[in-house]
Amino acid sequence: MANSIFSSLPMTVFAEMSGLAQSLGALNLGQGFPDDPGPEALRAKAADLVLNGYNQYPPMPGLPELRQAVAAHYARAQGLDFDWASEITITSGATEALAASFFGLLNAGDEVIVFQPYYDSYLPVIRRAGGVPKLISLTPPHWRFTREMLSAAFSDRTKVVVLNNPINPAGVVLPHEDLALLAEFCVAHDVIAVCDEVWEHVVFGNARHRPLIAYPGMRERTVKIGSAGKMFGLTGWKVGFLCAAPGLTHSLVRAHQFLTFTTATNLQAAVAWGLENPGDWFRDMPAGLEASRDRMAEGLRREGFAVLPSEGTYFLNVDLAGSGITEGDRDFCLRAVKEAGVAAIPVSAFYDDDPVTIIVRLCFSKADATLDEGVQRLAKARELSLSRPATAPA
Repeated sequence: MANSIFSSLPMTVFAEMSGLAQSLGALNLGQGFPDDPGPEALRAKAADLVLNGYNQYPPMPGLPELRQAVAAHYARAQGLDFDWASEITITSGATEALAASFFGLLNAGDEVIVFQPYYDSYLPVIRRAGGVPKLISLTPPHWRFTREMLSAAFSDRTKVVVLNNPINPAGVVLPHEDLALLAEFCVAHDVIAVCDEVWEHVVFGNARHRPLIAYPGMRERTVKIGSAGKMFGLTGWKVGFLCAAPGLTHSLVRAHQFLTFTTATNLQAAVAWGLENPGDWFRDMPAGLEASRDRMAEGLRREGFAVLPSEGTYFLNVDLAGSGITEGDRDFCLRAVKEAGVAAIPVSAFYDDDPVTIIVRLCFSKADATLDEGVQRLAKARELSLSRPATAPA
């Protein structure tokens, strides 16, 4: 018999929409990867390390030079003080870091608070680890949580809360007030926070990413997860960071050793070099993405779409109802890819129950020509939707 948790899952919406885009020759504004190839010097360093570097097993917790570079980077960028030897673990991407966190921390029956919309790996792995998800639903246009929402979710059975900040798919960078409120509840209920902060450097305008681990009482009860792939726009590299106090790291490492054990040596060494020699990347990268966001948003508004704010990530959301479209997000996305040649993601796929069904997520980390063509194809999808009978969103 197959495992009932995983075998009952459908294909992820990202694989579905990307597969349709590929088979139909559509533009893919669904899956979140950039057109930009990433820093050339960093890619050249990785190529040199493949040819001339060490390509055998690295230490299980990660190369010392990368762990040291991660600690130094967070000290410079966020004022955090990590001991590289006892508080930093390198993983095969942030998804593995999340799995190591859930398997390392949860016992059967532990309640885990998850904000929906959420990254789609959270719930299956939490359930496989024996955890019981307790959902808090965030809604557009602001995607904020309140004291009343937290009071209803936290209990004596709560072991972990999972926080994605900046939020994918909402494009929200949580403000100080929300983070301070969540920290207050974690301390009061003795709860561990697993913080998926992979978008921490993809933040625009006056928005500022604040790591939850820096809040009072959170240093010893927070797992901070970062991603070199998101930092450098190299999403296929799959090099992640687990940062936590020694007591938590002890359990995280023991789960990690039986998940992937370790990660490509040459890529670890290249990321270490990149963190030590970033040049202007962490200034120029978000500035370039902000310009792409604005280009897409302006084009969509000209075509009659209601566009929600995006303070970070690669993603911009449109409100179908506000755009005059009466069909649900999934139906619109299927129409868009099949009839207009552009793939997008229905935000309802990021919910486990009672989903918001009027929001579509678009990826703007693309070349200008792709963005412009994508806007035109989405405009066609809107025209088709407005001209045909459609099922009203649930």
